[in-house]
Amino acid sequence: MNEQIREKEVRLIAENGENLGIVSIETALAQAKAKGLDLVEIASATKPTVCKVVDYGKHHYRQEKRQRKQKRQTRLKEVKFTIKIGNHDFETKMRRVRTFLSAGNQVRVSIFFRGREIVHADRGHALMDKVAEIVSDIAKLDHRPSQKNKVLQMLLVPVDQQK
Repeated sequence: MNEQIREKEVRLIAENGENLGIVSIETALAQAKAKGLDLVEIASATKPTVCKVVDYGKHHYRQEKRQRKQKRQTRLKEVKFTIKIGNHDFETKMRRVRTFLSAGNQVRVSIFFRGREIVHADRGHALMDKVAEIVSDIAKLDHRPSQKNKVLQMLLVPVDQQK
């Protein structure tokens, strides 16, 4: 930004997005100062470097806001079940799964087998099928149920977010 830019020539973009062409760094800084704004480096990898005349505070705020929004969109939530889950507990967890999916989050459904419950893996698969069927209107399976040691997992993705 401003005097920290070490290039001799830059491609200058006005605050309204108009391309002003390739100018010397001194000319670009003078134009920015005349308008009471800052000269900000936008693309340093290009030759010549692209700089824009903007209010740095607003520019920085917009970038942070965009990054926060991107972070929020890629959330993964997990809901854990056991094969001995009661009806009421199952319904409560399914409401939570629906809430996560409707908010645009991916949901990992995990079924934990404790002790000798692992011999009843078919019950776990049946429970997974039931979960997938209940949320089939708002979600699709991204990864089929897979078992690793004593955990059976699958990944649900909201329909609008599916690739």
